[in-house]
Amino acid sequence: GVVGAIDGTLIHACIPLDKQVPYRACGRGECFQNVMVICDFDMLFKYVVVGWEGTTHDSMILTETLRDPNHNFPMPPNDKYYLVDAAYTHTKGFMAPYRHVRYWLNDFCSGGRARGREEIFNHYHTRTRNVIVRAFGVLNVRFPILKRRPPYLFSIQRNIVIACITLHNFLQKLSIDDELNLQYDDEDIQLDNDDANQIQIPSTNNEFGRADQVFMQQLRNQIANQFLYANRQTKLPFFYATKVASCTSSNYCALTDHPPLFYF
Repeated sequence: GVVGAIDGTLIHACIPLDKQVPYRACGRGECFQNVMVICDFDMLFKYVVVGWEGTTHDSMILTETLRDPNHNFPMPPNDKYYLVDAAYTHTKGFMAPYRHVRYWLNDFCSGGRARGREEIFNHYHTRTRNVIVRAFGVLNVRFPILKRRPPYLFSIQRNIVIACITLHNFLQKLSIDDELNLQYDDEDIQLDNDDANQIQIPSTNNEFGRADQVFMQQLRNQIANQFLYANRQTKLPFFYATKVASCTSSNYCALTDHPPLFYF
């Protein structure tokens, strides 16, 4: 079953003028750092990589993180996986939606209910994965500094993101039923999504074996068939969510020459 969701988000950054080009994401004049996180279904961040240029594609950040064993990426157990969007490779441990059919929540709001096996699967996938979008929403409301361009060294700006995420987790555990969490509790809530502005081209590098990709294709088809059957029976299928804590260990922090990460 699913143990969490992975996604990237753009955090405003203050960059020297002669180094700004790779940080200007989404065709905007502003500069950003691209931050990748793992989120569980209590809207707690379990892993974060910060410091990548704003124009870096989400799939590249994940690929480079997996490539370096020093990053200690928390791969899920063999029978578990993370939910990812279509920017990522659909392979063992990472469940992506079907491509070339509707996926984003606003697509279903404006285009009517899901039709067919693949759209039905995608609808439930995006509703479940939306927990990470909602967690980003809570994080940004709690810490407005993330929407500004603090005039500090970039290494300090990266640490600010890590500090905000750490405090978010602390507050989340203390006030799980507070007004802010209730405001973002609806899995159908639609928020600004940085990924919607990315070209949804998954990674096609050799980091992922063909057998692992076929395995996940078969698993996705199996789940989609179950969803289709349940939908015809007027039931409400859902992804079985288990806590990502089962595949994490002690806290880990590494600030090196590579984009730093924080492991909760």
